[in-house]
Amino acid sequence: MSTERPFGRALCAMITPFTATGELDLDVAREHAAHLVAEGCDGLVLNGTTGESPTTSDDEKAALIRAVREAVGPGPAVVAGVGTPDTRHTVELARQAEAAGADGLLVVTPYYSRPPQAAVEAHFLRVADATGLPVMLYDIPGRTGTRVEPETMLRLAAHPRIVAVKDCAYDLLGSAKVIARTSLAYYSGCEELNLPLYAVGGAGYVSTVANVVPRQLRAVLDAFDAGDTAGAARLNALTLPLSELMTASGLPGTVTAKALLGDFVREPLQPADREAVDGLRSAYEDLVAAEDLVAYGESAQSKT
Repeated sequence: MSTERPFGRALCAMITPFTATGELDLDVAREHAAHLVAEGCDGLVLNGTTGESPTTSDDEKAALIRAVREAVGPGPAVVAGVGTPDTRHTVELARQAEAAGADGLLVVTPYYSRPPQAAVEAHFLRVADATGLPVMLYDIPGRTGTRVEPETMLRLAAHPRIVAVKDCAYDLLGSAKVIARTSLAYYSGCEELNLPLYAVGGAGYVSTVANVVPRQLRAVLDAFDAGDTAGAARLNALTLPLSELMTASGLPGTVTAKALLGDFVREPLQPADREAVDGLRSAYEDLVAAEDLVAYGESAQSKT
């Protein structure tokens, strides 16, 4: 893995499958993980927001890492979410993830207590010092209540194991400034910013929507890397209706992803209602059909 993209480009924030009775379903997790990698995901982020980490036990988190590692083999990156509001617990989860076979750690800003920036910085440094794994910081102030300010990011970038950021801060200017001044790999955590962040030097994305359309999202980055910026913009536009329904319709991304995958959520989350499911399925089918039409059109044009 390159220093610029330590976990690859296209990462899926993977769901945690459950049975109808609410038990962890490791068989489905293995199948889903293998499918995502086969469809173009460079890595999988487990036990994050989409993975319903607030409602899974420490033992379940470790079991999921081991199962996915077994399913995908040593090649794809397996990044484990270990963030909690408690520094001591986060360190414990980091060490557990390392022992279970994770390649990296996703560490969210401590939430609810709203610590000041010096405390946020100290928290991340404690976790980064706890294992030998590279760390992806998770900046999502809309959920945690606390921003990782750009100046804090600049200081944290000096740590040799803090190598990446999952960026949900909705501050493209701030992110671009940190990208310009550090070697931190910035991964978009908001689908609507996948292409804009990539265009200013981002490393890729960590996507909930990739649970259902991994190939279509990766195609946007492939087109951009090939120098076809107009094609990348066109493909990106095709993904927006589904992304909006899945992440900005008032339902959590976990709920919408599982609605399309036919999986079960844990309380306090509730499944999507029939109207929402129908809308999601329609947008999904439109994206698949449109993507096929674009591919057909490009293929036909190349033969003329």
